[in-house]
Amino acid sequence: MIRLATLWMAGIVACILSPFVAWAMRRFGIIDRPQKQGRKIHDRAIPLGGGWVIYLTFFGLLFLSIVIRLVIFVEIPFYHIVAVWLGASILMIGGWFDDKYQLPPSVQIICPIIASLILVYVGMGPTAITNPLGGSINLSQWFAGADIILFFWLMGMMFTTKFLDGLDGLVSGMVAIGAIIIYFLTQQSAWFQPEVSFLALLLAGSCMGFLVWNFHPAKIFLGEGGSLLTGYLLAIIAVISGSKIITTLLVLGLPALDVARVIFERWYKGKPIFVGDSEHLHFKLLNSGLTQREAVLVMYSIALVFGLSALFLSNRYKLLAFVILGAIMFGLSTFLSKRNKNKSQIL
Repeated sequence: MIRLATLWMAGIVACILSPFVAWAMRRFGIIDRPQKQGRKIHDRAIPLGGGWVIYLTFFGLLFLSIVIRLVIFVEIPFYHIVAVWLGASILMIGGWFDDKYQLPPSVQIICPIIASLILVYVGMGPTAITNPLGGSINLSQWFAGADIILFFWLMGMMFTTKFLDGLDGLVSGMVAIGAIIIYFLTQQSAWFQPEVSFLALLLAGSCMGFLVWNFHPAKIFLGEGGSLLTGYLLAIIAVISGSKIITTLLVLGLPALDVARVIFERWYKGKPIFVGDSEHLHFKLLNSGLTQREAVLVMYSIALVFGLSALFLSNRYKLLAFVILGAIMFGLSTFLSKRNKNKSQIL
């Protein structure tokens, strides 16, 4: 009952907070205005800074639950929670400045690096990771192995959600799906982790409540800080839940692989790596004739199918599912590129 109440409470708080945050962002002039050309597809000025809704809901309810002893954290040290909050605060403050002043990519990357290094410093890296072929890999045998994996995992997930944030409700919905999948995994007898399940439901509820205002037609956008924060929190929950990295990748694997593909193509063509364009899969779905809602629902469906598979597949078959997911991404991207190119030639 408490678990269900956690999800509902986070959702209600986030839903109530969203219009107030949108109003505040308008007052501060933190607004995303439409462009006649470029990757921005909205047709009216929309407030940014929606990440503050998720930040305030998640950490507000988390610290309140600790104070009133609704949840007693034993497996997760309190200083780890403080470190996560500190990193999230840095992301949100940096995101606020970026939304306000349009910082260059070389400056944008500073806050994610600092947030990641804070968690590395307090030792939140996994001591072992599951070997998809059987057993586990002890990271303590490698010099700084856990720290290196944690750093690149956090950076990778943050920039996956950052680059994914191109359609209304896409990131908030995908992260909610990922958090719910992790929740169900932590309820299995072999992985029972009530503390992690509480955090997963807090994140899922925060994203779902915000999604009410963020789904097409969006009334508020996540903004730079929010797009980084969602990936940051999901990545952390995946690590502290027993290094469920492959499970999280089955949910966000499609956009993660798509980000890797786009970065490689930009590098290969000599284009700036961190400058946005319309080559991501979700934009290709949109250009193929789907509406924003339809394109987002396609991405949701793929994430849900592969995420649910993580509940039933062994680690070896999870790896196979991830390979299949990669094949789907490359095949779908190639097909849509050719189709959209032929359509433009006909027109």
